[in-house]
Amino acid sequence: MNIAVNTRLLIENKLEGLGRFAHETLMRIARNHPEHHFIFIFDRKYSDEFIYSNNITPVIAHPQARHPLLWYMFFEWGVPPVLNKHNAGLFLSPDGWLSLKTKVPSVPVIHDLNFFNNPEWIEWAPRNYYNFFFPKFIKKAERIVTVSNYSKHDIINRFPIPDNNIDVVYNGTSEGFSPISEQQKKEIRKNYTAGEEFFLFVGLVHPRKNLERIIRAFDSFKFLTESRVKLLIIGSTKYMTADVQKAYHRSPNRADIIFTGYVSDAELKKITASALALVYASLFEGFGIPILEAMHCDTPVITSSSSSMPEVGGNAVVYVDPYSVASISEAMRKVFTNTAFRQKIIEKARAQRAHFSWDKTAGLLWESIEKVIATVK
Repeated sequence: MNIAVNTRLLIENKLEGLGRFAHETLMRIARNHPEHHFIFIFDRKYSDEFIYSNNITPVIAHPQARHPLLWYMFFEWGVPPVLNKHNAGLFLSPDGWLSLKTKVPSVPVIHDLNFFNNPEWIEWAPRNYYNFFFPKFIKKAERIVTVSNYSKHDIINRFPIPDNNIDVVYNGTSEGFSPISEQQKKEIRKNYTAGEEFFLFVGLVHPRKNLERIIRAFDSFKFLTESRVKLLIIGSTKYMTADVQKAYHRSPNRADIIFTGYVSDAELKKITASALALVYASLFEGFGIPILEAMHCDTPVITSSSSSMPEVGGNAVVYVDPYSVASISEAMRKVFTNTAFRQKIIEKARAQRAHFSWDKTAGLLWESIEKVIATVK
């Protein structure tokens, strides 16, 4: 079968959450299924690193999907001719967007419904696009994939979708997230935090990531411990809010709060393995890949007891109330001061992380695709 795939988020050196899911699953699926032909639909010049095997034909459709109006034009004007030309029997969309102008059976991966649950975190134009089109995408889908049971129940509770028409496919962790030597940790600390230990925040600086409270919790931690520990913040600041800026500028520990912006995958792996702990106290997550990445690095995780995060963390993380600065601060203090507790968390994480892998993810996603293929042959 000719399987068309929305690959617009496979962007060189810019693989964030949804793009990472697409990369890791599509690489395995294409290589493991040479009996099928895959049409990868990009919206801009692509890197050859994403053409994983000989059974892939890359196509560039227009326009580049960088704004809600252009999203519409790409999927409704750019994608359908590609599907027709290549006689696609199925359309897979790892980021959830579909084309409504085609009758090709479609499988979206809907990672979460954050835009419905917390509309105040989304800018006006994208929010209106999501609210109008995603119910239509869900209705059109032949089958739906999502990345946690939390998101599955969220979709079912909001839309009239049968339970057996939604498959849960957990995320995995990229190769290279693993413990490193003490000498390597020392080099990372020297390069980023003047040689000091650090708590790590990873992710887009966005309202749902709760960075404002994390900064305030860090201030409280510093007051309680009088330590030299720093807070390292890795991720784009494109959506930084006034609250985060205010918390940073008012912090008496500004000199110990370091924004790096985006770093390479190779560097992120070493930084994660060097952290005192990952502080991932988000208000909402459809999954939370950095939790797994830290687990694979033997780095303790402090995360929220809400949305999907307990599915990922199991009993192997330190849970906090993300709305409580005191709760986050106390978790930081406990991980820093209690060596035995810290080691116990690391040991539990070694067992928990075994439940997740990109091989399992790709296999389960392919099972969902096969269910649709069986109905359209």
